[in-house]
Amino acid sequence: MADETRPIPLTPVNTQSPPPQIIIQQRSSVFGRFGKWLVGALIIAVLFIISLYNSYHSYFSPSDMPQEKYHSLARVATKKIAIIDVSGTIMEGEDSFAAKQVQRVRDDPDVVAVVLRISSPGGTVTGSDYIYHHLRMLAEQRKLPIVVSMGSVCASGGYYIAMAVGSEPKSIFAEPSTWTGSIGVIIPHFDVSGGLSKLGISEDSITSGPLKKMGTPTRPMTEAERKIMQTLVDDTFKDFKEIVVNGRPKFKSDRAALDAVATGQIFTAKQAMSHGLVDQIGFVEDAIARATQLAGENADSVRCVKYERRPSLFGSLLGAESRVSASSSAQLSALMDLATPRAYYLWSWLPAAVHSNKN
Repeated sequence: MADETRPIPLTPVNTQSPPPQIIIQQRSSVFGRFGKWLVGALIIAVLFIISLYNSYHSYFSPSDMPQEKYHSLARVATKKIAIIDVSGTIMEGEDSFAAKQVQRVRDDPDVVAVVLRISSPGGTVTGSDYIYHHLRMLAEQRKLPIVVSMGSVCASGGYYIAMAVGSEPKSIFAEPSTWTGSIGVIIPHFDVSGGLSKLGISEDSITSGPLKKMGTPTRPMTEAERKIMQTLVDDTFKDFKEIVVNGRPKFKSDRAALDAVATGQIFTAKQAMSHGLVDQIGFVEDAIARATQLAGENADSVRCVKYERRPSLFGSLLGAESRVSASSSAQLSALMDLATPRAYYLWSWLPAAVHSNKN
């Protein structure tokens, strides 16, 4: 039939998935936003790490350098007051613990002042002068104030090192129980010829000249040898007193006052203060407070740090055997020291007997 009703065609439903390129574009958009966020977070983390390193880079020191430890004041401050510790008998060598501490401070731009903590009876002339010289270089090149805190004993070479404070007023603190002074020089000598003769032992060394055996303990010292030795002591003593004048300016105009205390005598803290050898009686905390003041800082703007020897992995692995070996080496070193005529800034009659690990 011509007018037969035809069915209305239905619009077909599209059951097919979106083209792959649309899905990729959608996913790329999601991952793009996530990637940008991730990169931004990574940049922030890197900048944060760099900031932390710049603030605390001194904690990451070379393996052969002393390890820095927090001591007091503001724990998270960037600027630092550094405690350099000189303990025990002062011996020679660039690898001494004291020398390494000075080097550590010299390489740390965050240090604004130094507290020199001394508990030492002194030591060799050269060892004492080496530490003093490098402390003065540190103070002058870095413009760092140095304040001294004396421990139980700060005598002879220990007092020599204390003069690194220079002309800074109120810069030397002694604890109430401190013994200090002993300004002088000694070349130990022992005459054991009498005992050797009783044992039937005689000294018969072959030398290139009559003075080569000068100072040997196997025979009495001749007057000519004693005169030469005394000249060495006198010249070295003169240098010691000049160092004291540089650190105690009051003696520049009163050399007689210096001569009165530079007799080798040891003094209590109160006696030393009355003679002008120290400025104040106080503890290490007082010295830290003075160093902070001289640096133009306050207790909330600096942290005080000290240095410790790094533990030796090799020594830990070897254990007791390593300690025995080290002890034997130390005894041999002490014996050689005793057998070698040497000038000391030391409050002792037997330097080798009080030889300790290099400080």
